[in-house]
Amino acid sequence: MSNNINWGKIYESTAWGSGVTDNNISWGKSYADLAGGGFTGLLDTYSGAAAAYSLRQLSSTYSGNAIKVRRASDNAEQDIAFANNELDTATLETFASGTDAFVTTWYDQSGNGYDMAQTSAVEQPKIVSSGSTILENGKPTIYFDGANDWLLNNDTISTASNYWVFYARNLRTGSGDYVFDTQSGRMVFEQTYQTAYFAEGFKGTAISSGNHLVHLELVSPSSGAVYEDGVNTQSGLSYTQTLISSANAIGGRYFLGNNADINMQEFIIYNTDQSTNRTGIETNINDFYSIY
Repeated sequence: MSNNINWGKIYESTAWGSGVTDNNISWGKSYADLAGGGFTGLLDTYSGAAAAYSLRQLSSTYSGNAIKVRRASDNAEQDIAFANNELDTATLETFASGTDAFVTTWYDQSGNGYDMAQTSAVEQPKIVSSGSTILENGKPTIYFDGANDWLLNNDTISTASNYWVFYARNLRTGSGDYVFDTQSGRMVFEQTYQTAYFAEGFKGTAISSGNHLVHLELVSPSSGAVYEDGVNTQSGLSYTQTLISSANAIGGRYFLGNNADINMQEFIIYNTDQSTNRTGIETNINDFYSIY
């Protein structure tokens, strides 16, 4: 009897390691994922972010956690990683154990180490309510209460003059946006007491309330632009730029006590010109979060 060997064909394959339990492959992971490949994140395609915060994994090379949370019942804390490149909500809810959970740290996935954190329990934004993950369009979101929630970082994120900022958020109340509403001085991200990288000095109408993908484009102090859901809504905006080494905040204006009444899912800062990548970055974010 002759032996017929079909070279190059694999009739059976067994995968061991991440995603496999009791010899069963966890469906939803491809074989490429199990082998450590097959995933391409936003930062793999559009690299060079100065800082990047998200509730999804943004880079195939990022091996850290998404967030650290505090459980309301006993104030215990735990890091929450990713599962299938998204926030591991199963582990999050198991840890919350039917109670609320609050974000104590939002980890920077850029590789630059600019983690946003909050040690004060009353100022930590919520991510689990009564045991259930808070969702926006079916995806996990961080709930900033508009009263006193924010996350802080005391490093200088960048000293470059150009900023390209993309963020997915839902402004729940009000007609302005806490990013650069100069009438109230409220913003999502602040980097100085009187003047922020992309806040104080901006002229024009406020960003719409509701669920939007917002892009702030700062080319020079006399040339700023705003995009909402991929549409250029404001251009030729002037702003003042003052660079200091402390007081970065997501969720409110740290020194003046203005806080954002928003849900936040992703916040990415580039300090290099991303004009050729803008549409691609916006499409990537929108494809995942289904914002518009």
